[in-house]
Amino acid sequence: MTPRPTRLTDDELAAALEDLPDWSVVDGRLHRTFEFSDFTAAFEFMTAVAAIAEELDHHPDWSNLWNTVRINIESHDAGGLTALCFEMATRINATLG
Repeated sequence: MTPRPTRLTDDELAAALEDLPDWSVVDGRLHRTFEFSDFTAAFEFMTAVAAIAEELDHHPDWSNLWNTVRINIESHDAGGLTALCFEMATRINATLG
């Protein structure tokens, strides 16, 4: 079994956030809200994110309300944010084109 990533230090966290300006840390989780033109576009986005989550074996806490998707990412087993959280956020951003 592949070892899971370890929790980032405060300095590593600050550096990683510089590369993801639309994301923030809220209650210890990497957070972003996405708005789309309609429910169908939001659902298509969630489908793309689900594929990423499965590939990385790292699943977000998220919610959807019509055209809005809220995503929170953390590594529960590491007790906070890891490099894997930022990899996931980077891949999520890439789905937006």
